[in-house]
Amino acid sequence: MSNTPSSNFASHVRVVLADDHPIWRSGVRADLGENFHVVAEAGDAKEAIAAIKKHEPDLVVCDLHMPHGGGIKVAKECGDTTNIVMLTVSEAERDLLDAVAAGANGYLVKSTPPEELRDALWRAAKGEPVFSPALAGLVLGEFRRMTKDAGGTTPLSDREREVLQYVARGHTYKEIGEELYISPKTVENHVRNILGKLHLNRKQELVRYALEHGIE
Repeated sequence: MSNTPSSNFASHVRVVLADDHPIWRSGVRADLGENFHVVAEAGDAKEAIAAIKKHEPDLVVCDLHMPHGGGIKVAKECGDTTNIVMLTVSEAERDLLDAVAAGANGYLVKSTPPEELRDALWRAAKGEPVFSPALAGLVLGEFRRMTKDAGGTTPLSDREREVLQYVARGHTYKEIGEELYISPKTVENHVRNILGKLHLNRKQELVRYALEHGIE
């Protein structure tokens, strides 16, 4: 994941905004405010990928469902070099997990209040993993399922599980750090590790499914 934003990042975040509804893009652009600079807009996955390669933004704010592969295709193509946050109406567990597996480092719902959205996107542009508190509960549920499938062996450490529970309750990284007597950066690292484990597990599941069904 890219953690080296442009040199003028201290003043504003350079954003590629991708959504197939122009009116929605206009609304998000207005909500972002003066600390964000939209360098390009896109109406589908192909346009988004081209814009990302051309402008090399600090952050991509991308709808999950768009023509030509949607946000999943964008994350697969550009997630290794760009910070990508899905901004979507979907709160479906499968969509969240697929986005993480594809390479997104953030997943927020479109009902997120503007101030919270700006704060989350600013952090995401610096490489922090962000997602809506309600969705953290889905991540926690997925790890519980993984633990059950693995015969009781949990892929999370006790500290990671504790951090995830706090995130699910809506606490900020700073608040979690104060509760657990660790730095906000350490909290961020725990969340990154959690999403990394989830990402790897989803990939392993997809490979296993492909092998079992003769898909190459």
